[in-house]
Amino acid sequence: MFATPDESHRGSPDGSPDRPAGCPLPGIVAAFSPRLAEFAFEPGFVAAVDQHTAELRELLYAQGPELLPRPLDREELSDYALGFLDALTEIGWREPVGYDFAVYRLTAICWLVRQQDLLAS
Repeated sequence: MFATPDESHRGSPDGSPDRPAGCPLPGIVAAFSPRLAEFAFEPGFVAAVDQHTAELRELLYAQGPELLPRPLDREELSDYALGFLDALTEIGWREPVGYDFAVYRLTAICWLVRQQDLLAS
């Protein structure tokens, strides 16, 4: 599925609209979309991904005076994901058969990309 992150998360060199240079989101979605099917039979996985999604929303969404979240920005999520993938590369992370912090976080990123339709051109 998704082993140690490599240069493929850096995007295409030509910066095509469906995979802008430096955007890891298409690769994360491709690798972790199959994990979303596990929601049907793994309630603990759903809960963990939900918590990671909430943490990402809190981290990336700026709050206005009305305390309403603004729409998620693809560039901000992409920047976060690049940093996260770089950290995983530094520690030599490999995707486990089960779940760990990185699987929860990457699945949450996948969920947010799909939920917010961030790959639409």
